[in-house]
Amino acid sequence: MNTIALVGNPNSGKTTVFNALTGSNQHVGNWPGVTVEKKEGKFKFDNKIYNVVDLPGTYSLGAFSEDEIVARDFILKGNPDVVINVVDATNIERNLYLTTQLLEMGSKVVIALNMIDEAEERNIQFDIKNLSRKLGVPVIPTIASKRKGIDKLIKNSIVLMNKEIEPRYPISYGIDIDKEIEKINKFLTHKDFEYPSSWIAIKLLEGDQSIVQLVNEDKNLNSSDEFQAILQNIKNNDKNYELEIVDKRYEFVNNITKDTVIRPKKTIETTTDKIDKILTHKYLGLPIFALIMLIVFQLTFAIGEDLLGEAAASGIDALGVALENYLIGKNAPEWLISFIAEGLIGGVGAVVEFIPLIVVLYTLLGLLEDSGYMARAAYVMDNIMRALGLQGKTFISMIVGFGCNVPGVMATRTLDNKKDRMIATLINPFMSCGAKLPIYLAFIAAFFPENGGLVLFLIYFLGILIALLMGKIFSETLFKGESSYFIMELPPYRIPTLRNVLRNMWDNVSGFLKRAGTTIFVVVTILWFLARFPLGVEPYSQESVLGMIGSFIAPIFKPAGFGTWQAAVGLFSGIAAKEAVIATLGMVYAGVEQGTELVFALQNAFTPLTALSFMVMTLLYTPCAATIATIKKETNSHKWAIFTAIYTFLIGWIMAILVFQIGSLLGFS
Repeated sequence: MNTIALVGNPNSGKTTVFNALTGSNQHVGNWPGVTVEKKEGKFKFDNKIYNVVDLPGTYSLGAFSEDEIVARDFILKGNPDVVINVVDATNIERNLYLTTQLLEMGSKVVIALNMIDEAEERNIQFDIKNLSRKLGVPVIPTIASKRKGIDKLIKNSIVLMNKEIEPRYPISYGIDIDKEIEKINKFLTHKDFEYPSSWIAIKLLEGDQSIVQLVNEDKNLNSSDEFQAILQNIKNNDKNYELEIVDKRYEFVNNITKDTVIRPKKTIETTTDKIDKILTHKYLGLPIFALIMLIVFQLTFAIGEDLLGEAAASGIDALGVALENYLIGKNAPEWLISFIAEGLIGGVGAVVEFIPLIVVLYTLLGLLEDSGYMARAAYVMDNIMRALGLQGKTFISMIVGFGCNVPGVMATRTLDNKKDRMIATLINPFMSCGAKLPIYLAFIAAFFPENGGLVLFLIYFLGILIALLMGKIFSETLFKGESSYFIMELPPYRIPTLRNVLRNMWDNVSGFLKRAGTTIFVVVTILWFLARFPLGVEPYSQESVLGMIGSFIAPIFKPAGFGTWQAAVGLFSGIAAKEAVIATLGMVYAGVEQGTELVFALQNAFTPLTALSFMVMTLLYTPCAATIATIKKETNSHKWAIFTAIYTFLIGWIMAILVFQIGSLLGFS
């Protein structure tokens, strides 16, 4: 099967091109050995199947991050038949820097000059034919969001992948560097490296340590005095070869675009510029961001609960009754009826009935992200983050954590230095992931139905606040040193594409449903057995194995106001998966009182104040097992994974106690 690699800068529309090529025939995983996300998909053209690999978005193909290494290694080692380089037409000069590196690799490249419509709106014109001739590769104008140019892109890619091309060296780096490349090449030409020898020579001159290590692993090169002298000369040379090579690449780009890209003499103030004057304003930016998020949460409740939530809850209850009656009619054993009614419907059903609110929330967040606004959130947070010893880009990984802490932790790999990566990793579990939502929603429905949006906003805000405070503490204690500078491209505002928004929403919801059908089901099944053993005791009582486990843990939470064995077991199960907290409470309360809705059961077991302290505990305490495992993998250390599990539990416990004790002193119930 022929393979096409997709590569491009962040915000170039690469993912939209990927979606346009593959439709729904795609899956997501991780690259072997690393946590960088791997997207693959397929499409059919002229009765032949083609595989598409969406490489991580990157500005260059160096070795500064896992993203860059994964992208360049796949291009060089994965042997794709053709590389589609997605280039933002509105920022072509900067995007073509990556193109020069692809050409250096000798790849078969087709350029998708994407968002050509936005470039035309800015009066940017292109001589496509001349641009293609100068680069020596096909250049196809595309509007991926509208699927314009996609068929032509496919046809040109297929033609190129079946065509033999001569090795070319499009860039001259100047007489001195060209001579050095030629000198190094003589030693590498007959070596069996997975990388092209000329590319290795360039990387050695740039001081790429991973390539230096690679050539030194070759016994002959390592023992060659002449070759080692060349490497030493590069190291000791007063000339900065790396900067000279970068300059020559940009010089090459300027020569390419000089007569092929015509920009208006007078810069036109775009709609994006006008909107950003308000939304990224020095003083108004943060309040506007807070207001937008508050509106999102209010709409989540207005649409998700009032219009869809009640129907979902009624549907789950009706399904439970129907299944129970069916099993009774079939003379099913009592234990099976109990498991279906109390375990499956009471536990897993308690989680699933909040799906409508989750769908609405992630649809609204998807609209913000696809419009280009969420990138501004990181920008407006930069001053605060910098004051706390962090950088604005850290907030991007925190925003990703709103969906799930696992990709939130993985997103920290894009940060430039170890200090920023470590701090961002350790504070990400404080973000309210989608798995915590059912817990908040159940307690809000029970105690704060009139102010649901405001309470949910405050919970999210508290998570961000605690994360930032801990970030400051870590930057002053465990990870001293300067933060890197914040450099980020702000994409233009766009009308969100319904397909992208729904796809992103479904990615979050489907992951949630998979966990409900696997992890939560397993947890609930185990807890159901524990709640009914040993034989002879009242099921779901304090004398059951589950009750004894909960009773042993419960005293820890008494100062926080919820020292019941049911609450303790719920929190304990949440370490496996946060959705399991509400699934466990749904099961144990359904078992105690048949037919009792979870909301009413919570109203009998908690007060508004203890409900609030319980929500704070679930917001902040030990992240789920998957997040802990990801932290271990990202930091390559069991120590930091264990540290995160313990310190977050202590923060959650202390904050829950403070909420309850201070609330009690102020007279709240």
